[in-house]
Amino acid sequence: MYPKIEIDQQSGFCFGVINAVKHAEEELAKDNKELYCLGDIVHNNQEVDRLEAKGMQTINYETFSQLQGKRVLFRAHGEAPAIYQMAKERGIELVDATCPVVLALQKKVRRKFAELDPKGGQIVIYGKKGHAEVNGLVGQTEGKAIIVQSREDIEQIDFSRPIALFSQTTQSLTGFHELIDTLQSRMVGDAPFEFQDSICRQVSNRMPHIQEFSAQHELTFFVAGAKSSNGKVLFGYCQKGNERSIFVSSPEEVLPEMLSPLPKTIGICGATSTPRWQMEQIASRIRELLGMPEEADEA
Repeated sequence: MYPKIEIDQQSGFCFGVINAVKHAEEELAKDNKELYCLGDIVHNNQEVDRLEAKGMQTINYETFSQLQGKRVLFRAHGEAPAIYQMAKERGIELVDATCPVVLALQKKVRRKFAELDPKGGQIVIYGKKGHAEVNGLVGQTEGKAIIVQSREDIEQIDFSRPIALFSQTTQSLTGFHELIDTLQSRMVGDAPFEFQDSICRQVSNRMPHIQEFSAQHELTFFVAGAKSSNGKVLFGYCQKGNERSIFVSSPEEVLPEMLSPLPKTIGICGATSTPRWQMEQIASRIRELLGMPEEADEA
């Protein structure tokens, strides 16, 4: 008997990534004009390679600063105001694929910074240092925002001054609420503390779902790019649901010994940066290793 293979229907690209990839494909289909993408369009090497094979060129900020009059796509993560200004000065034709959720958050951070900065207030962002989205948010505050990634980072905050807390859209709701409690408990005197929940529910709702999906199978393969921070977080939930969970980025990483002992059910799920076709490749690789026909039972 072959195992039943199920690909999670709720895994795969979130709306922001779908939108960015759609923008890229539409621009590439238009004409022969070059299309550059500032940074990896998604933290998934295989998807980046697929779009680059169609003609998209991925560039870094140094290369971007040297372009003149070219067409450049801004990915879902968003960019800082200084990058938009640079694009304007250099006659860049922008294809802005910033996720609407991120765009709304940038505006909120910018407004709150304008309100608090003259009063000596602080913008605190719960997120991953160096992440493209976080860099874009810090840019709304003239670089003054305090990023909290770990408990040690909290010590940078002056609790006698006003604080407004925001979160990177893909952070854990649980972690965000824990940070709210910690900061509130440390406020001094009558210094005001406020927070705005900016976590994308399309992403945060996947955490309990991934855990539940993983628990329903004897073996789970979680598919994501090695650079995907969302992938690292979701894989943790995958492992909570099923200790026999394996992180892979390509079909070649699926080895015969991973399928032993042979499970009755195999689940395949992924990050918000994982395309459906990549999860299907993993399913095909499993069938190949087990000598299963392509039409064998798959949910």
